[in-house]
Amino acid sequence: MARIISKFLKQALTSARTAFVGPQILAFVPALTLGGYWFGGEGLLLFMAIFVPAAMGLVGLFAPMRSADRSDPDGDAITGLPLKQAVLDTLQRAFEKDGDTSSRTAAVVLEIDEFESFRNTYGADAADQVLGQVAERIGSTLRQGDTACRLHGATFAVALAPARRLDLEAMIQVAARMQQAIGAPIVIGGMRLFLSASIGFCLPRRASERSPDACLDAAETALRDAQASGVGAIRAFAPQSPRKRVKRTGLAEEVSDALEAGQIRPWFQPQISTDTGDIAGMEALARWEHPDRGVILPGAFLPAIAASGLSQRLGEVILNHSMTALRDWGAAGEHVPNVAVNFSHEELADPTLCDRIRWELDRFDLSPDRLCVEILETVISRSENDSITRNVTRLNELGCKIDLDDFGTGHASIANIRRFSVGRIKIDRSFVTRIDTDRDQQSLLTAILEMAERLGIETLAEGVETVGEHALLAQLGCNFVQGFSIARPMPFAETLDWIRIHRQRLSDQPRIAREA
Repeated sequence: MARIISKFLKQALTSARTAFVGPQILAFVPALTLGGYWFGGEGLLLFMAIFVPAAMGLVGLFAPMRSADRSDPDGDAITGLPLKQAVLDTLQRAFEKDGDTSSRTAAVVLEIDEFESFRNTYGADAADQVLGQVAERIGSTLRQGDTACRLHGATFAVALAPARRLDLEAMIQVAARMQQAIGAPIVIGGMRLFLSASIGFCLPRRASERSPDACLDAAETALRDAQASGVGAIRAFAPQSPRKRVKRTGLAEEVSDALEAGQIRPWFQPQISTDTGDIAGMEALARWEHPDRGVILPGAFLPAIAASGLSQRLGEVILNHSMTALRDWGAAGEHVPNVAVNFSHEELADPTLCDRIRWELDRFDLSPDRLCVEILETVISRSENDSITRNVTRLNELGCKIDLDDFGTGHASIANIRRFSVGRIKIDRSFVTRIDTDRDQQSLLTAILEMAERLGIETLAEGVETVGEHALLAQLGCNFVQGFSIARPMPFAETLDWIRIHRQRLSDQPRIAREA
């Protein structure tokens, strides 16, 4: 009871200070002094003019209020979490205790998936808001004694206080609980967004040595293994893992050599028709097949590509491999209608782009409709570059298909959709996630599909991860789907087997005879 009363009094004082401190108090001082003069003459006027401000200063109403938004004034400026040393200290204390008990600790490292892409799409302010909310959600999953910090970017670390029976199964449950908290809808600027996080963890007995640094480093290595498996993965550190940990800061130095060595190349993700189930195309997605780190996702190396001025060179590499894949699929007797390739702002502004694409199509003896040019919605919604408009118009006249990628994130107007001759919109996965369970998502997506139908534009939903989402999209009239429920991105060598298995499944399905 005493604690409750103390808390109530503290809140009351805070409310009083909020009401009286600041510029608004100046409006009352003249009124008080004037009242003193009215009732007591010049003597009381002088007394009020001196006594009132002095009294307010003495009770601390003018003292600066400490922000309640930050849990640690010496911690991270964006999230308010303590610094990395706090996590290491928690692990060290746990190591010192667990020798005498059966309790065990663990280190967890998690990272928001594709956060760089989110930052580029929504801006730095929205990204900082997301980091703050994610930090709060991580905190909501922790017990007393657990410590969390932000390592860098969208990467967080957690040190768990000692607990009994903290084994592999328990850690998977802890990681899943964190993912569930992060995955709840986040509202930014009136938009409902869905995030996911990849997680790696390490139980101390699995680390190379018994130290906080080794345990945390091992958890980071497990995170990279998780990211190589796709978004939203969870991995435990395994000491026999052959991958070596490479500092992220070294990527910028390696990326140029990797491009020329052929380590960066497209993986392909199928797109299928919701009407027939047939393959409608493949999207080319850049992957770095690092000799030490394994497969690195684009979110980790595209910033280094852009910073090194290699965006156009990367585009040339991806386009060449995509044309080669179309030719080789045909040579193997498998027809893939087209390949979708994403073109960056820098490429679209290149005056020679159209001529270069025409030359590539001629060299591989491919018709222009075999190439689908993907343009980010943020590019056409913000760009007034005449070269971009000219290039897209010429590519459309050449016969290439034009896709508007990540629709719903860049506020592209209908006029821009018409101006760029968009033939298909790719609905961003933030509008697709949980559509089979979220009525608001269903209403929003229905509106998008109805708009596209009235404009005569085809639709493709990205990020379809469940059978329920796939089925509902087909019922709502979305033309094409793409996502993990169909197939994950795969290197070219695996695509032929997947195509054959998929076609076999289609042929094995029972067909309903049509009435004469």
